[in-house]
Amino acid sequence: MRSHCAARAMAWSSPCRRAPPLIGYTLCPVERALFLSGNEAIARGAQRAGVRFVCGYPGTPSTEIVETAASLEGVHAEWCVNEKVALETAVGASLAGVRSLVAMKHVGLNVAADPFMTLSLTGVNAGVVLVSADDPGMHSSQNEQDNRAFAKFAKIPMLEPADSQEAYDFVAEAFALSEEFDTPVMLRTTTRLSHGRGRALPRVPVPAPELPYERDIAKYVMVPQNARRRNRLVLERLQKLRRRAEESPLNVLEAGTVDFGIIASGVAYQYAREAFPKAWYLKLGLSHPLPYEKVARLYQSVARVAVVEELDPFIEEQVRALGLPVMGKEVIPADGELDPETVFRALEPFLARRPPRRRRPVTPSAPRLATPPEVPAGLPVRPPVLCPGCAHRSVYAALQRHSLAPLGDIGCYTLGALPPLRALDSCLCMGASIGMMSGFNQALRRKAAAAVIGDSTFFHSGVTPLIDAVYNQSEGLVLVLDNRTTAMTGHQGHPGTGLRPDRSQGPAVDVQRLCEGIGVRCATVDATDHKALDAAIRAEAETPGLGVVVALAPCVLMVRERAGRVVVDEERCNRCGLCLDVGCPALAPGEVAMTLTDACTGCGLCVEVCRRGALTLEPAESRGA
Repeated sequence: MRSHCAARAMAWSSPCRRAPPLIGYTLCPVERALFLSGNEAIARGAQRAGVRFVCGYPGTPSTEIVETAASLEGVHAEWCVNEKVALETAVGASLAGVRSLVAMKHVGLNVAADPFMTLSLTGVNAGVVLVSADDPGMHSSQNEQDNRAFAKFAKIPMLEPADSQEAYDFVAEAFALSEEFDTPVMLRTTTRLSHGRGRALPRVPVPAPELPYERDIAKYVMVPQNARRRNRLVLERLQKLRRRAEESPLNVLEAGTVDFGIIASGVAYQYAREAFPKAWYLKLGLSHPLPYEKVARLYQSVARVAVVEELDPFIEEQVRALGLPVMGKEVIPADGELDPETVFRALEPFLARRPPRRRRPVTPSAPRLATPPEVPAGLPVRPPVLCPGCAHRSVYAALQRHSLAPLGDIGCYTLGALPPLRALDSCLCMGASIGMMSGFNQALRRKAAAAVIGDSTFFHSGVTPLIDAVYNQSEGLVLVLDNRTTAMTGHQGHPGTGLRPDRSQGPAVDVQRLCEGIGVRCATVDATDHKALDAAIRAEAETPGLGVVVALAPCVLMVRERAGRVVVDEERCNRCGLCLDVGCPALAPGEVAMTLTDACTGCGLCVEVCRRGALTLEPAESRGA
């Protein structure tokens, strides 16, 4: 059984296209109709869609989504320390193969914008849906920003339900879009929908697909060379989504009996429908990207068109960009909530005017993509690598001995994701590794992932997800690679060093004491002591619960004295290449044996991995250094 909206959409779909079916719109045979708020409907719709992980930060008008989800069978719900951590945690659960929904009020998306924007590039494994609950009129908010702009900003699809039934139904549609197009999906609501109650018919459950975690560094690690490729895919995806918007039964062209049409989405559609019941309507359920062809068909059917929307002229500006005359914010208030009377008073004079001369719509073409620069033939390839002698290579070597998915972060250690190390599986944004680890492990209910983060990034935005992991009793291993500086940007200070911009020394925050202060067991190990580091990581990986290992070693570029020099025994060396796997640029294969350049600092990691005893560390003292 199809909904009334779906039936109308099928009737008005283009004869050369067939609208994709809606997801599981068969009614439950036994259950009676429910009377739900929009927030309750979203939570129940998530359960119906096979969502097993729901999280968020409390904020009106979104709060009841997580509260309702917590009471539903088969759904794990968490309050997170903030919206950024909530989204990162949901992404971690998605990587583990679990459909995840994250809910926040409109200003919360400002906090979550860092992972949100890059998540558009990485895409998802299992579906991720972000509910943004806007608050026109600022009933309980410090502003009334229109978060529809975020969907356009991130180039992702956005759904806008108009009542409780659609709030319930659209969740399954959102997850289907998320997984089909490899993208997060925004479900945008407003206060009236969130808190208003309406009738909702239960549908049959939608089974979630089984999507086990698969390692894909090129997809999930957003270093520049990977991000450039993913960005082109995002632009191509947007064009595919635009075609889907034309076909989608969520976008409904409803015939009227007067020569007047209205374009609207969400609750604004309800206000307009009540004010002008005889008008033609283009009701947008999938409101971004805008279906240009359906807009053109509305203009072919009526003499006048208005856009009814709360807050910003989001739809109106796109219609005007098509070269079409439209009435909008000239008469519709740009602030506060709308209601049927406000809409009627604003548009009634418009109906009495002489109809404007029709224009042919100008459909925007697909964006032109830049031609990648050609690399002149013969130039050597110079991939970015960790510095020679970087002591934190040993962390990757130790971590690879354990079956934990290594989730990374922003910093020079991100280079550990590149060949030959290939030691990190993700890089989303500053501080995301710990939240993603928490969600990954919560989804699988075991210690299956570890987080790798630097000291400066830890203070930037790693402390909050660690507090969140404590609060939600997450399993996990966090590795803080402490090189005593903000290395990649030029050795600036941070709270862990106490160094200020004028090079004066202030108080420093100790990572281990901070961790212990929030209830996390923590051990600090010298990163140059390879055996001790390996033992600490092994012990924490095998111990239930949450733990932190701080691998301490100053940045090699800040240490002026060399520890020594590695010497090669040419008779023992068979050029097996095992030492090259540590990724040190001071090592290179020679004609007879491995060779070392003057860049060698004597860290000794290559000596540790050589199984033939062909490499030995000669102390600096014995060389008269």
